[in-house]
Amino acid sequence: MLAAAIALGVVAVLLAWPAPIAFSHASWPSRAPATALVLWQLIALAGAAAIIGALGLLGLALLPVHPIAGGIAFGAGIGFVLHLLGHLAATAYSVARQRHRHRTLLDLLSSPHPTEARTLVIDDGAPVAYCLPDGIGSLTVLSRGLMERLKADELAAVIAHERAHVEQRHDLLLLAFRAWRSALPWFPIAARAEQEVAVLVELLADDRARRSADDLVLARAIVAVAGHRGEDLLAAVEERADSRRAADRVRRLVA
Repeated sequence: MLAAAIALGVVAVLLAWPAPIAFSHASWPSRAPATALVLWQLIALAGAAAIIGALGLLGLALLPVHPIAGGIAFGAGIGFVLHLLGHLAATAYSVARQRHRHRTLLDLLSSPHPTEARTLVIDDGAPVAYCLPDGIGSLTVLSRGLMERLKADELAAVIAHERAHVEQRHDLLLLAFRAWRSALPWFPIAARAEQEVAVLVELLADDRARRSADDLVLARAIVAVAGHRGEDLLAAVEERADSRRAADRVRRLVA
C-alpha cells in the first residue's frame, strides 16, 4: 500500500509540473483546441485525484504503525478536497454576483439589437463584443463602434464566435480553472493552465464561426476588434487566407 501511495505521488508530481509544461509548449493544441481542452481537464482532474489518492493510501499504510501520522495524512487528503470544493463554490458565487451586477448595468445602458435575438447594443465608439453567460438567459453584447466598423459578414462572424462561447458553455470551463488557480495561487502551473484554456476556448469559438464565415473574414473581424495590436499580422493572414495557422497567429496575438 505504501508503494501504491508513492507511485501515486510520483504521478501527481509528473502531472503537476513536467507534463503541463511540455503540453503548454506544444504547437498542436492550436490546431486541435477541443482535444487540448479535454487533455487540460484530464491533467487537472487526474492530478488532483493522484494527490488525494496518495494521501489516502499513505494514511492507510501508516495507521497500523503510526496512527497519528496516518490520521494526519487522511486529514490532509480531506482538507485538500474541502479546499478545492470551497474555492470552486466561492468562485462560482463571485462570478454569479459579477454577472448579476453586469446585467443590471446593461439593462440601463444598452438597447436590443434590431434584428438579432438575445443581443444588446451599447452606445460606445470602441469595438467591443462579448457574451454574458446565464443559461437560457445568455446574451451577446456588441458596441455601436464595432457595428459601424465591421462589414455585415465580419459582424456575423463575431456574433457566431460569441454565441459559440454560450452554446458550448465555455464559461463553466473557465470558472473551473479560475477556481483551481484561486485554490493554488502559489502553484505556477495553475496560472499557466488558466491562460492556456482561455486561449483554447477562443480558438474553439473561432472553429464554430468558421462553419459560416470564411477564414479571412473572421481574421479581419479579429483584427478590427483588436485594433492596432493585430494589424501587423493582417498581411500574413491575407497571403494565406486558407491557412488555419495564419488565423491562429492573429488569435494568439489578441487573446
